[in-house]
Amino acid sequence: MKYAAVLALCLVGAVASAQTDVHGVQPDHMDKTATPGSDWFRYANGAYLARTEIPADRTGYSSFSTLADVVNKRVAAIIGDAAKSGAAEGTEKRKIADLYASYENAGMIEAAGLTPLKPELAAIDSVKTRGELAVALGGTLRADVDALNNTNFHTANLFGVWVAPGFNDPDHYAVYLLQGGLQLPSRDYYLTDNAKMKAVREAYGSHIATIFRLAGYAEPEARAAGVMRLETAIAQKQISLAESEDISKADNVWQMGDFATKAPGMDWAGYFKAAQLGGQASFIVWQPTAVTADAALVGSEPIEDWKNYLVFHTIESYAGPFRRLQVGALPKAFEDEYFDFYGKTLTGATEQRPRDQRALQVVNNVLGDAVGQLYAQVYFPAADKAKVEVMVHNLLTAFHARLEAVTWMAPATKAEALKKLGTLQVGIGYADHWRTYAGLEIKPDDLFGNIRRYEAFEYRYNLERIGKPVDRKEWVMTPQTVNAVNLPLDNGLNFPAAIFGQPFFDAKAPDAVNYGAIGTIIGHEISHTFDSEGASFDSQGKVRNWWTDADRAHFDASIEALAKQYDSYAPFPDLHLNGHQTLGENIADLAGLTAAHDAWLASLKGKPAPEVDGMSGEQQFFLGYAQSEAGKSREAALRQQVLTDPHSPSEYRADTVRNLDAWYPAFAVKDGQTLYLAPEMRVHIW
Repeated sequence: MKYAAVLALCLVGAVASAQTDVHGVQPDHMDKTATPGSDWFRYANGAYLARTEIPADRTGYSSFSTLADVVNKRVAAIIGDAAKSGAAEGTEKRKIADLYASYENAGMIEAAGLTPLKPELAAIDSVKTRGELAVALGGTLRADVDALNNTNFHTANLFGVWVAPGFNDPDHYAVYLLQGGLQLPSRDYYLTDNAKMKAVREAYGSHIATIFRLAGYAEPEARAAGVMRLETAIAQKQISLAESEDISKADNVWQMGDFATKAPGMDWAGYFKAAQLGGQASFIVWQPTAVTADAALVGSEPIEDWKNYLVFHTIESYAGPFRRLQVGALPKAFEDEYFDFYGKTLTGATEQRPRDQRALQVVNNVLGDAVGQLYAQVYFPAADKAKVEVMVHNLLTAFHARLEAVTWMAPATKAEALKKLGTLQVGIGYADHWRTYAGLEIKPDDLFGNIRRYEAFEYRYNLERIGKPVDRKEWVMTPQTVNAVNLPLDNGLNFPAAIFGQPFFDAKAPDAVNYGAIGTIIGHEISHTFDSEGASFDSQGKVRNWWTDADRAHFDASIEALAKQYDSYAPFPDLHLNGHQTLGENIADLAGLTAAHDAWLASLKGKPAPEVDGMSGEQQFFLGYAQSEAGKSREAALRQQVLTDPHSPSEYRADTVRNLDAWYPAFAVKDGQTLYLAPEMRVHIW
């Protein structure tokens, strides 16, 4: 339900940086020796790909990275100004400065060692019974999951909790319980039987043992083996990402009393009490088979293995910058070991990011709205917002026209679809109101304490919302985030200010290019309202089947054709895309590009599009889209994306153009060329 995975922003030197003196299609990105109909991605971006080197501390580099670098330089300036401001203690500016300072103080972290963790480790060591084990597991539960965006930021918790509008009562916040328990990116890393995955598992086992050794535990290899056994058993019972996206299978309401009968093996009363959810009457259980299986493991597997599991993940959660807060709060030996596995082995990065860059990310993640207010004031001028609002209006109009023109929908289905579109809440730039951090104590010399206090603050914030009316104006992204999101439970969209920059939006660029780039992103998010997940929600955000059987059958047949198209793409000889795993995002790419094209044509008001540098308006539109997808990844990172991400890799997203009739004459694409699709094979959903 998002346009692209949230990027880790960092301050590095420009790599293949945006040409700020060129406003529109970037000719020096192109490889005109390539044939558009056979290698569209290289035609649009070949020169860019050839000269772009992935920095040592990155897993890839893309158009998003280019803009993210610009945004992060701005954020760094905001943090620097906060540090110089002399703001009073307790103010948000002071908290920004103090949090940054606490992360930069590496000497303090080295001196503290594992001392801050000793109370937690001692509590785990004291566990003797299954009941005490349930309490220890419940104490790890955190509200850092976003189920609809397929994101679990703290996956090593046995379960994840998500507080969001209810499936059946979208006007009030409900509690969702989700599968978790794995530290590797997905269940495939534990279960796939090939040489590459076996090598990753061996490296992971060695990593676990090294963490135990660094922490001073005896028999580290034996402890690591126990952790691996547990995680493998958990992985065997998890459902896939593609299955998790089926909302009809996720809507399972369990009363508190149901857990003991439906998922025996766990002392659920003790678990939920420790998680501060003892008084909660009901939960929406997203993956019930996994919850049942995991509870059985709690009741059957050796307590010592579970204790080692908890010790390892407790240390791991503070050791490196790959968790949600991007924080490494333990001594350098732990941080280096963490990066050696998660950076080098899993993603192919060869260098750790400089500490000041990681400090920047910590501030963004912990005090995002405090930084965001300052960012929005300076970097999203009213003139840019006004131009974007016109584009959004035109995109919504284009979608409305397409829905009106659909001939296969029954009147009742079409009426609800139009109602969904008409009630869509679109947020541009920043929220109407901001989160406050009153009550969150930040100290300049206590990084570990800052992290703990923030996590408690955030968890309490989520728990206090349960059962209360939904704030549909609340954002899930900060203005400085280079991303966009659809919120089906709110029937809303967020377009943060930071996404409105080159190469996605340039106020000086031709409209054709802007519609191809940012217009497609806007259309992408609008279209999520009607994708394979969004179609399960009505105009109020409630899970409800508002389709006739015939309408849904027609829709499912159309999207199945798109799934098969993406199944055929193979980034590596041994690894194809999973068209069902990426289906929602592929639908959004196709529908968004189609609507953006319609909206651009409508904006011309019957006049011919201006030609620029010998390129027609149609060529500028499609190149604007393809160049916004420019990027390259390390092999390990790309393999991980294919296995775990609902988004297709950039090249295949760019190839969406092969389904639009207008692309063919614009680039003289002919039968026999690799990307050519006969008219009847082109997928048209809306």
